[in-house]
Amino acid sequence: MASGKNDDPAFLYFPTNYRWSMGLLICLSGAPWVGVEIDEVNRVGRALADQVGDDSAWFEAWAAMGDKISARGRQALGAGHKLTAASCFMRACRYYQTGERFIQPRSQRSMDLYARSVSLFKEAAALIHRPRIEPVEIPYEGKSLPGLLVHPDPEVAGKGPAPAMVFFDGFDVTKELQYGYGIPDLAARGIGCLIVDGPGNGESVRFRNLPLIAETERYATPVYDYLASRQEFDPKRIGVMALSLGGYYAPRAASLEPRFACCVAWGAQWDYHDIWARRLEALDSGKVLSLSVPPEHLQWVLGVGDRGAALQKLEGFRLDGIVQKMQCPFLLLHGEGDEQIPLALAEKLYAAVGSKQKELKIFTREEGGFHHCQVDNVTIGVHYMWDWIADVLKP
Repeated sequence: MASGKNDDPAFLYFPTNYRWSMGLLICLSGAPWVGVEIDEVNRVGRALADQVGDDSAWFEAWAAMGDKISARGRQALGAGHKLTAASCFMRACRYYQTGERFIQPRSQRSMDLYARSVSLFKEAAALIHRPRIEPVEIPYEGKSLPGLLVHPDPEVAGKGPAPAMVFFDGFDVTKELQYGYGIPDLAARGIGCLIVDGPGNGESVRFRNLPLIAETERYATPVYDYLASRQEFDPKRIGVMALSLGGYYAPRAASLEPRFACCVAWGAQWDYHDIWARRLEALDSGKVLSLSVPPEHLQWVLGVGDRGAALQKLEGFRLDGIVQKMQCPFLLLHGEGDEQIPLALAEKLYAAVGSKQKELKIFTREEGGFHHCQVDNVTIGVHYMWDWIADVLKP
């Protein structure tokens, strides 16, 4: 998706701007599961064609589309058409969050828009019965983490306790965006999913003063405990997964919380300190990087004021010496052409993981899904993961 890659078969709306192309693809990739309408996305893209790189323009264009679709949903709800309203609210939420993700520093308007997006998603969830979506709060160190508990299809799950996955965010995604990454298809397989805004993500960083931390197990363990305490779920069949930077969260959680039954890393990580040290050096030399958000996002999620403090915080974000302890089945997905995290790091992570049952799936240019976290073909990625999970967590 970088400038000049004319042979890239992926759908690139802004070929000269990796971040904007990624942002639009992240929005569009939820189409099969939250009904994102290509015409609506196209209208935003066309409106931004002459303003590439202007993040304020990006924000306003997506906000305007969110307002339009939200109003349509409100009208439908007033007329008693609940499913139409739910569809509109889901789409509006995704448009709002797509627009908000590039704002640095956050403004009162961007925070208000984000809060509106979360509220709209909850409204939609209350109107949808399949899958059933339950907003929950997970106790965490005197506070709580917000989550979306997506219940498995009861006809498939049967009467006994069902399997489930804990799904943590990445560096810059949210639980609402992640629901749109095929979670209804996981529920249709009889597997529940608890999507959580952990520290540094979503509502937790925006409204709860919970910055990103290296010790994933500090929140992964209470999230496991919460899900295991629910009688609908089998404590012995609860796995953990995460995407992008979550390729650090999930493997660390599964390595240090042995009760997780399996682990999926949707994209690899290895040494996040080294990644950002190299990125910041490149930025200082004037190079254009393949980043999914502005570089200032790093300091914001870590809750620090400068790059030096951010790098100091990242000292703990290393997996060597940790993943060797993992024992549960492990799946790692990575795109052959990932421009954020080199394939060599995926191979390094895979080799280090101590699990006897482990698999590395690399998606190629020819088959699709070869960009970061299969953003160019999310369907091929989620189908691979969901089928693997269903096999591993079967009774």
